[in-house]
Amino acid sequence: MRRTTTVALATGAVLLARRALRRRIDASPLWPMPALETPLSGRGTRRSTVALRLTVSERTEPAEGVVRLRLVAPDGAELPSWEPGAHLDLVLPSGLVRQYSLCGDPGDRTSYTMATRLVEGGRGGSAQVHEQLREAVEVSVRGPRNRFPLVASDSYVFVAGGIGITPILPMLKAVEAVGASWRLLYGGRSRATMPFLDEIERFGARVTVVAEDEAGLPDLAAFLANSPVDAAVYCCGPEPLMDAVTAALGPGRTPYLERFAPGAAAVGSGFEVELRRSGRTLAVPGDRSLLSVLRAQVPGVSYSCEQGFCGTCQQRVLEGEIDHRDGLLTDTERDGSMLICVSRCLGTKLVLDL
Repeated sequence: MRRTTTVALATGAVLLARRALRRRIDASPLWPMPALETPLSGRGTRRSTVALRLTVSERTEPAEGVVRLRLVAPDGAELPSWEPGAHLDLVLPSGLVRQYSLCGDPGDRTSYTMATRLVEGGRGGSAQVHEQLREAVEVSVRGPRNRFPLVASDSYVFVAGGIGITPILPMLKAVEAVGASWRLLYGGRSRATMPFLDEIERFGARVTVVAEDEAGLPDLAAFLANSPVDAAVYCCGPEPLMDAVTAALGPGRTPYLERFAPGAAAVGSGFEVELRRSGRTLAVPGDRSLLSVLRAQVPGVSYSCEQGFCGTCQQRVLEGEIDHRDGLLTDTERDGSMLICVSRCLGTKLVLDL
């Protein structure tokens, strides 16, 4: 009898260990990573990083060149909550990962709504959304995650350019619901290309709409000059628009910005990288990212967004001082690992576990 009990307990322990391991693997898209004592996913145990399989339940076109998708769980399950400013990591059919702001109702736990503009000459993400994501198609998402949170304030100023209205729209509804003072400048090439314009204009006089084909570029200086000095200023749109808003605010005032476009974050001083397991040492020029150099020598190195958002390219650092430039890793995760698509070396050499 005692032997039977012991065997049962041992068997139960094995089953529990296997289940725990399976949960860990499911939560870590980079598993397995050779030679790591503790597997790293680039995102730790945060709930927002667990991949969800969702179905496109509705596809509409709210403006020329813009597609809006409504995503639901196939079994109708409740989705993780989110707040204005949050985005999803959308895993596209090719494996590319792109980030899209949620523009629906945060109170709706049955679906996520996102929209994207077709970018001619882009890197292919928006084209895949427009060409391949139809109703009933299943997609994988990670998130929601929020790098553009709405802070508490008595007054707000919002500036949106084109598709940049997507994270701003839920914010307008949130500040309106609490009775805060706010104003919005919404610009675009033409009214036909500006998504959610009808919905925006229902807010009335607090909204200023500027279509370039009708009135030229908006006068940001004049618009911002009338805003309270303590107002929280939010801006999302093309890079030149965000730069112009920052410049118009002047010293001492910093806007909250949402950037998803790849920039010059990976550029900096040159350094060397030693690949400890292969014994090779490579030079990383100041005008190239560590990822681009590694890809030429290690074809199978994992990567996706190339913007420091998704965490796919995280690598373990054995030696050297890291210049972290991502917007994803926690302080704990930055102690001994880096995202090689944007981060660099503060010194002259890094040693990677490759």
